[in-house]
Amino acid sequence: MRPGDVLTGRYRLIDLLSDARGGRFWRAWDGVLARPVAVHLISREDPRAEVLIDAARRSAQVLDPRLLRVLDAGVTDDWCYVVNEWGEGHSLDILLAEEPLSPRRAAWVVGEVAELLATAHGLGITHGRLVPDNVMIDDRGSVKVVGFAVDAALHGVTPAALGAELVDLVGLLYAALTGKWPGPSSSRVPTAPRDHGRVLRPRQVRAGVPRVLDALCDGVFNPDHALPGQRVRSASEVAMAMFDFIGDRTAVAEAEAARNRGNTSPRIPRIETFALAPGLPADEEPATEQPAADATDDDATQVGAPPVPDLPGEMTQAGVPVFDDEILDPEWRTPSPKPAPPPPPFEDNPERPLFAPDPPEGRPARTPRPDVPEISDSSAFWPWGTEVGKVPIIDEEPEEEEPVPGRGWMRGAWILAVALLVLLAMIYGFNRGLNDGGGGDDDAPTTEPSSQSQATGDPVSPKATFDFDPQGGSDGENASLVALAFDGDSQTRWQTSRYKQNFGPGGLKDGVGLLIDLGRERDLSQVSVEVAGGPTDLELLGFTGSERPTDLSASTVLASAQGADGVARLNPQQPASTRWVAVWLTSLPDPDGFRGQVAEVQIRS
Repeated sequence: MRPGDVLTGRYRLIDLLSDARGGRFWRAWDGVLARPVAVHLISREDPRAEVLIDAARRSAQVLDPRLLRVLDAGVTDDWCYVVNEWGEGHSLDILLAEEPLSPRRAAWVVGEVAELLATAHGLGITHGRLVPDNVMIDDRGSVKVVGFAVDAALHGVTPAALGAELVDLVGLLYAALTGKWPGPSSSRVPTAPRDHGRVLRPRQVRAGVPRVLDALCDGVFNPDHALPGQRVRSASEVAMAMFDFIGDRTAVAEAEAARNRGNTSPRIPRIETFALAPGLPADEEPATEQPAADATDDDATQVGAPPVPDLPGEMTQAGVPVFDDEILDPEWRTPSPKPAPPPPPFEDNPERPLFAPDPPEGRPARTPRPDVPEISDSSAFWPWGTEVGKVPIIDEEPEEEEPVPGRGWMRGAWILAVALLVLLAMIYGFNRGLNDGGGGDDDAPTTEPSSQSQATGDPVSPKATFDFDPQGGSDGENASLVALAFDGDSQTRWQTSRYKQNFGPGGLKDGVGLLIDLGRERDLSQVSVEVAGGPTDLELLGFTGSERPTDLSASTVLASAQGADGVARLNPQQPASTRWVAVWLTSLPDPDGFRGQVAEVQIRS
């Protein structure tokens, strides 16, 4: 496909805007409706073709003015295509490259996006890749969301859960306030800073962020530190919070519209002033109407008003040049008849003699100083004299250098510090040897980096995932972060709440974990769990029955790992066929309070 080619006899391709990941993004012209459109193209043999058509159908069900709608989709002989509305403006990542937005403007943009998501989530449809790159403020000052469901399909991303997309939505607010992106999806905006795996609050990144917006962001990205009233659980709650903070959303929208030129057709330049045509010849002058009898003094055609002089060309704004050689030069560029006076001459530099002047007659060229005795024999002064006895002999003994104060004390302190470091290293090595059992413990769990060659069986995609806390309250264990343990990115993690004591007989609970619905009963061969934060005890639990379990009464331990730190491969010793399986954490690390972290879970059958 090249510029000028016509797709399906209707869409003429104009500019190739992007060519990446096997897909092409064109600006095209709809020959039927005479308007610009955006066209996504991928090969019909691409495995994403069917997913792209399905995403286009789901996106077309969402009706909202803040969405660049899907207009057409289909498959030709060689290509799968999706046609969207064309929008012109600046995406949020480009705006943030200059500077973060003001709090009211940031809240208005996120509130508009949140209202759109609330409508889509009510239909069970998610964007899938809600990042600053896909949020745009067009040339009329309106918020537009780009690539709804379609962009995720082109990137090969499965449709996101509502909880994961809520994290991306609040991430838009965080990015608009700070210029940093904290969400799990990839974006061209710089990544938000973290401290021990915890996203810093917006007020820690940029001064002046209002507390209500700071608390909302911190309640989503660090839920263990948030109060119950600071947590949001849906896009509609985010929209309500944003517009409650703004107050008058109409005033903010009008201010945003005033930032652009207000042109209804951005591709046609707006004419600020009227231009008068050149004067007509005398024989073609049209007859002028006589002024009305009741004309006021403010009328431009009042009686007695001076006539408009005939100009040789078009009237222009002050200071704007006229590009017509036949028109007489205007006064501002006509050369002056009087030549400019010549510049004053430069002053001659004073003469400086190359050599000193000769002394007057009868005086020597050099005279000795009156206070310095004259030495007639140059050999009497060392080192010029070479005879024996001419070299001066120094009888005085050299003085001993005084020791520098404090140098001996500093040297002793350094020696003592090095000795302490060596002693601490020896103690650490001795304790490490005791903990490891001398390297001869065959029952220690094997935790190693993930490797495709070590994995066995076919991968299984979960139908649904939940947090599993049968002994806890109604708040659960960070349900909004569960999807991060199944997104294929080991940099994102699900984590438990922070506890003051470990699990077990003397603890508050026996354990917590992740509950996985496989959709139907499957024979499990291996479950790989990548943990982070320190040594963690794990169990792989299987459940009988097809209903979602709520406790451990129907569970069976299929495999376990003690002190796992990294990738733990849980292989059932006996053949296990189950629909519901749980990754159960029975002991947590204690870096700063007891907390477990799961970066990735992979299931194979």
